[in-house]
Amino acid sequence: MALTPDETELIRSSFRVVSQDSQQAANRFYRILFERSPHLRHMFLNDMEQQGGMLMSKLGLIVAELQNIPGLVPVLEDLALRHVAYGVKPQHYPLVGDALIRMLAEVLGEDFTPQTRAAWVKAYDDVSRLMIRSAYSHEVIPAET
Repeated sequence: MALTPDETELIRSSFRVVSQDSQQAANRFYRILFERSPHLRHMFLNDMEQQGGMLMSKLGLIVAELQNIPGLVPVLEDLALRHVAYGVKPQHYPLVGDALIRMLAEVLGEDFTPQTRAAWVKAYDDVSRLMIRSAYSHEVIPAET
């Protein structure tokens, strides 16, 4: 992951704002995800409040460790493999990324600058590629069209 120090700081500072009401942010994320991709709803069998807490906790860990990717790799690999067991496929990652970016835009409003958006997109793309590679390295993954 090749985030610059400025990009890392944009992600961290915006996440601090979002995490001030992490349950509301998680609720918005899942609302957006299920509105845009209702076919994913069946994958979420846990209590959604608990699910939201897990989402924000993992996201917080990733944000905190952006400068320490080697230390983050085992966490992301484990997370990716657990998601396979839930039925997550490589094509689901962009849907989740879209919901994440839309949630951030809603929560941050005018503070979600083009630079902040670009930093989050870059980080999410890097993290999702690592997770997909970890979980599906044995599969042939079709190219996006």
